Order: sequence, then C-alpha cells, then structure tokens
Amino acid sequence: MLTSARNTLYGTVDSVVTGAVNSELVLSLGNEKIVATLTNESVKHLEIAIGSSAYALIKSSSIILAKTKPLRISARNVLPATVSDVIKGAVNSEIKMTIGNTTLTSIITNESCEELMMKKGDDVYAIFKASSVIIGML
Repeated sequence: MLTSARNTLYGTVDSVVTGAVNSELVLSLGNEKIVATLTNESVKHLEIAIGSSAYALIKSSSIILAKTKPLRISARNVLPATVSDVIKGAVNSEIKMTIGNTTLTSIITNESCEELMMKKGDDVYAIFKASSVIIGML
C-alpha cells in the first residue's frame, strides 16, 4: 500500500473503548503508545481486536513539536523523540526524528524551526491529536 502520509507506525492493538459513535483505540509501539479515534463502523469494518497487528498513519503536517513536555493539553499523543535531521526549505523545514527504531517526520515553518533552535540530536516531543491518526490493519 502506498500513501502520501510520511509517518507509518506499526504496533499491536492494546485496547478499544467503544462509545456511542466513536471508539478510542490504543496502539502499543513497544515502549510508547498512541491513541486514535475511529468511528464504531470503522472498528467493525476493520475487524479490530485486542492483540491484532495494526499500523497508524499520521501526516507530517499534523505533528507539532515542542522542546519541553507540554502540560495540560488536549492532544492525546505526546511522544518523546530525538531529532535525526533538519532539512530547511524555502518556507518550511522537515524535521526527522527517531522514536526507538522508528522514524517520524514533522513539517514546521522555518520561523518555528528557528525559534525552537532545532538541530540534530535535540530531544523533542512529537504531539498530535487522536483524530489525526488513521488506523490500518495488517
């Protein structure tokens, strides 16, 4: 499967909590976990079960970066990462990070990149909403 999403994270379904319309899925990536919201229809259609192998797709433009761990925010996903590369473009910068053995990419403005003084080796937090995660099954 080919997609335009820069980030594909593989893991195991840890839990599914079903609500009236949506479900909350927790995907275990080893030491880290991510939260996704899906419609109940999607959970049924994908035949999602605890322990199943799955993957999460996250667009690079949906990932916000912070140098310090944010407190009291609404985004459900806050993952510690290490910057492995900074590629500056005309308007935006591509920030590549590692989380364990996984590479994660974020696109931020050059202004944000400069304000955060982003450089290779920096410890950062990758932040994204549960609604920004698309789940696929293996």
